Amino acid sequence: MAFTPHPGERYTIRRKVLKIFGAAFHVYGPDGDVVAYCKQKAFKLREDIRLYSDESCSTELLTMSARQVIDFGVTFDVTLPDGAVLATIRRKGLKSMFRDTWQIVLPGQTEPRAILQEDSAWKATLRRLHEGFSTLIPQQFHLRTTDGVHIASLRQHFNLFVYRMGVSIETDDPEIDELVVLALGCLIAAVEGRQG
Repeated sequence: MAFTPHPGERYTIRRKVLKIFGAAFHVYGPDGDVVAYCKQKAFKLREDIRLYSDESCSTELLTMSARQVIDFGVTFDVTLPDGAVLATIRRKGLKSMFRDTWQIVLPGQTEPRAILQEDSAWKATLRRLHEGFSTLIPQQFHLRTTDGVHIASLRQHFNLFVYRMGVSIETDDPEIDELVVLALGCLIAAVEGRQG
């Protein structure tokens, strides 16, 4: 099924409707065709989110696996099918209670290379006060390197029925693979679905 993305968005992540257990998302490219399928496994103690080339799930592109069971300050390893680690994504537990913040750490490093953060503290606070604010003020995130270079924006679209997030990549960072940016979008979509 073709899909019309918003101008400037490289990817659009759209929740699959009528999925009873777990979560699933179609990922559309800039031309509106499905380029990937994201599936969150149900009934797992540790989060397990996988990205496939299509809905048949025959070709896996990457895996996002949580290191621990407790979700408060969860850490995900983003790996390719051959086991190579693309990045580690850490959610800042206490900070994310008021404003979602994620750190992206590259293999072999201990300090974050980039930070993904919700658009503004006051909007984030309103969204947490009442579900109605989440609908009226959709989430937006900005991915910046630790030295301030803006890499990408993730924007939830206003839609009362189907969750949809647009991913705009503004700067191609040689150290952060585009699949890591896409993994961030899928994680945010999965986490938002669970919080909502």
